[in-house]
Amino acid sequence: MKSHGYAAHSKTSPLTPFDFERREPNPEDVVVAIEYSGICHSDIHQVRDEWGGSLYPMVPGHEIVGKVTAVGSAVTRFKVGDLAGVGVLVDSCRVCENCLASEEPYCVKGMVGTYNALDYAGNPTYGGYATNIVAPERYTHSISPKLDLAAVAPLLCAGITTYSPLRYWNVGPGKKVGVVGLGGLGHMALKFAHSFGAHVVQFTTSENKIEDAKKLGADEVVISKDAAAMAKHAGSFDFIIDCVSAPHDINALLGLLRLNGTLCLVGLPDQPVSISPFAIITNRRSFAGSMIGGMTQTQEMLDYCAEHNIVSDIELASYDNLEEVYDRVVKGDVKYRFVLDNKTLIKS
Repeated sequence: MKSHGYAAHSKTSPLTPFDFERREPNPEDVVVAIEYSGICHSDIHQVRDEWGGSLYPMVPGHEIVGKVTAVGSAVTRFKVGDLAGVGVLVDSCRVCENCLASEEPYCVKGMVGTYNALDYAGNPTYGGYATNIVAPERYTHSISPKLDLAAVAPLLCAGITTYSPLRYWNVGPGKKVGVVGLGGLGHMALKFAHSFGAHVVQFTTSENKIEDAKKLGADEVVISKDAAAMAKHAGSFDFIIDCVSAPHDINALLGLLRLNGTLCLVGLPDQPVSISPFAIITNRRSFAGSMIGGMTQTQEMLDYCAEHNIVSDIELASYDNLEEVYDRVVKGDVKYRFVLDNKTLIKS
């Protein structure tokens, strides 16, 4: 199956038009004509080989939405014309204890990433900066027509990355919750925590984000560079979700947790974090991490968003200025997620 997209051919080369072939669909597969593909910061890390192990040519993109154009004979949940989405993974072993518990991202064999990965047959996977994608029904999600399709795209990564830990740690009424960082991940964590009924405190280093945070649902906003403001909240949080990918002081955040409180890291700093043992043993605190949710939970999240009218705040982008868009993402110059419009890809 022919596909047209944009690919990086080395860690220093710009993304350029790229023609390639998808596999022919199997009986359990869904074919999606991609209309929008979100730009995740991890796309940039992998294109530029900042995490190591990048595979080229690389077609990035794992926040994919569009319309179904074909279904295999064994597919039961989709028909041609349905809206559908594909997220961070396109396969897992399906038989390990984690897959059987619908925790596919934690597959014991190792999940198959939507791009920059090899499938179990050793073939490279290509992502959503392209005209179409073929994925098994299990790893394809239904999208409600109630929502703006472009603004749904980042839910497939930024949305589920924040929804999953908030659900796991039972964030809701009566809980004091902190959100660290107001970017692509942080603004979704803020929206969800507010919707779940928690008292939400937004932490940011930027005073110019205070009003935005309040509009998005923050009950309070704390400038994390202000030591006195931080001290006022010491030992008071049930749960903090840390969405920052730049190096920062984890110990200062741990000090905000009450007895048995948890700090969960979902951002990906490119340097190891340093933790004082006293920051952990005091108040019996926990420092945890979380990936995306499983396929069942991802669909649950999408259905919740449709019911409560929750989507990402986005800026539409085109393929002819990808390098500029990438640079803006690195600088944090976006409110709060770029989404590629594939109408501009078809013209390329």
